Amino acid sequence: MLFLAHMQVQIPPDADKDMIERVKAEEKAYSQNLQREGKWRHLWRVAGEYANYSVFDVASNDELHTLISSLPLFPFMKITVTPLAQHPSAIVPN
Repeated sequence: MLFLAHMQVQIPPDADKDMIERVKAEEKAYSQNLQREGKWRHLWRVAGEYANYSVFDVASNDELHTLISSLPLFPFMKITVTPLAQHPSAIVPN
């Protein structure tokens, strides 16, 4: 199942800088591992924002929820998820 996720990171200005740097490093390692596993298929930065659009390929809604809620930056994110379906006019199947 494919899902499009829009993730906006909203770190409070008074957050501990060292803790945030550690969380960002954990986030990078976690997301890259999911990409290597093929579960996080696309990761696109939104120009000018601390945000991204990502495409996940997972078996279920529950698996997606587990992956996203396990993101180290999850407590600082606003996330919108859209389920995706194959478009009949697409030249290449997804």
